[in-house]
Amino acid sequence: MIASQVTGRRFRHRLTRGVAAVALALAVSGCSSLVAGPAPSTYDLTALDSVPDLRGGTRAQLLIVEPSALKVLDSEQIVIKPSAAEVEYVARAQWTDRLPKVVQAKLVETFENTGRARAVSKPGEGLVIDYQLVSDIRAFEASLQEGRVAKVSISVKLVSDRTGKVVRTRVFSKTVPLGGTDGLAVATALDDAFDLVSAEIVRWTYSGV
Repeated sequence: MIASQVTGRRFRHRLTRGVAAVALALAVSGCSSLVAGPAPSTYDLTALDSVPDLRGGTRAQLLIVEPSALKVLDSEQIVIKPSAAEVEYVARAQWTDRLPKVVQAKLVETFENTGRARAVSKPGEGLVIDYQLVSDIRAFEASLQEGRVAKVSISVKLVSDRTGKVVRTRVFSKTVPLGGTDGLAVATALDDAFDLVSAEIVRWTYSGV
């Protein structure tokens, strides 16, 4: 009876050590796979140095509000849509910051680069504001549905800061051909489409203030 109990204890001890060794090996393997992955490449949008066919200017001071966006677009990840119902992200690629924040910063830069407004700012900078540019990012994606295109669509409202009334509103949409589905190709095409949208937003804004 004693010999049988000793043998059982030895068996259980060996079994416990075996299970622990397997668990440790799996944990180490999992950590290795996480560490081994390459870091994502980071891409930025560009602000226009000048806007073609721009007429007029304004003595008004403009406030560029951070655009709103659905959660799928409100991140650093770059969206790619294989179909209308599918949303994926470009592997190992990201924007420099949350997309709405990047779009806001580049719009401010583009307006400033034109030199046609008295002042352009973001919220919190303490300027007395005449008009707010309120926007919503509806699409900012590589679309593979009907041909391969980069699509940017932004809804914009020009709001009087004094009255709170919407002066005018419009949706700006542009597509450009997509040269590939890797991070560089997608980011480059989206930047080109955003440049076209930005130019239209600037021309439209100056014609309404």
